Amino acid sequence: METTQLHILAIGRNEEIMVVMNRLLNAPNNWTGVTVTTDDAAIAAFEKEHFDIVLLCAGITPEEEAALTARFRTGNPQLIIRRHYGGGSGLLKNEILYALDNRPNPSN
Repeated sequence: METTQLHILAIGRNEEIMVVMNRLLNAPNNWTGVTVTTDDAAIAAFEKEHFDIVLLCAGITPEEEAALTARFRTGNPQLIIRRHYGGGSGLLKNEILYALDNRPNPSN
């Protein structure tokens, strides 16, 4: 059983979707989710707290994705950054667990 706290930042432009994402990301006991709708809020959250995963959700353009990824990788090269395209809560949880299980090993 996993006891380490997982910190997830989700960025998306649709406020209603992000409310649902916040609920889903904070449902598991060992997950802490922060959801934001602007790049400025994402950067402020990232500078304040350590995150293991960043989810780029609905409304993020490819240009915004590239800029956010570059900014976040500078602060945390091992950070998992994934596009999240939606789906049910089971899909989200499986997507996050898959990303964790398949992250690159920095010692290789």
